[in-house]
Amino acid sequence: MEVVTPHIRANKEDFAKTVIMLGDPLRAEHIATNYLKDFKKISGIRGIYAYTGSYKEKLVTVMACNMGMPSMGIYSYELFNIFGIERIIRIGTAGSINDNVKLKDVIIAMGACTDSNYIKQYNLNGSYAPIASYDLLRQAVDTAQKMDLSVTVGNILTTDVFYNSNIDSYKKWAEMGVLAVDMETAALYMTAARFGKQALMIGTISDEIFTGKACSPEERQTGFNNMIELSLNTISELRC
Repeated sequence: MEVVTPHIRANKEDFAKTVIMLGDPLRAEHIATNYLKDFKKISGIRGIYAYTGSYKEKLVTVMACNMGMPSMGIYSYELFNIFGIERIIRIGTAGSINDNVKLKDVIIAMGACTDSNYIKQYNLNGSYAPIASYDLLRQAVDTAQKMDLSVTVGNILTTDVFYNSNIDSYKKWAEMGVLAVDMETAALYMTAARFGKQALMIGTISDEIFTGKACSPEERQTGFNNMIELSLNTISELRC
């Protein structure tokens, strides 16, 4: 049965129960082409491509969502609430604000602080702490060890601002042990919690905010194979 929303047009059964979600539609195509067997494009509204195929005999969907918490909020809401997806693993880039993570390092977000007002929609009487799903987090760490891949697990900051006019403000977050900054994870973790689903962020450090070091656009688009392979191998190890 085809389901049409303002952002996705696909048959429900075309989606795997686990979706790898990333910002760049071209990176989604890169993963489908280079890692998935017998894949097919299942949605393409607004140029936001989704592909479903198999990896190590496990069905997986790879889908873009573009940048920012509002965009992640829209796509994760529709996938969880309308298309019946059980879990989303976000893979993407992050900017390091911590001396312990360097360019091209892989991180896993145990929690996601935020300076956004996104959380106000839930009308909570206090501060909510968006966190990863433990089962996915544990599986990703175990899988990284099997791959002999070094990862850093910790807290990140999800912000609405890419070009921050006051990067010194990140120093306070760094003092609290926050590893890096992204623009999507807190929204994903909150949406997953709201619908009783699972979510995880696996990221690659694409730039060091305080030193100015950065990866090239080509590396951002088609590189970062460690992050990609960790997410796929994590899914292949899931008992589902």
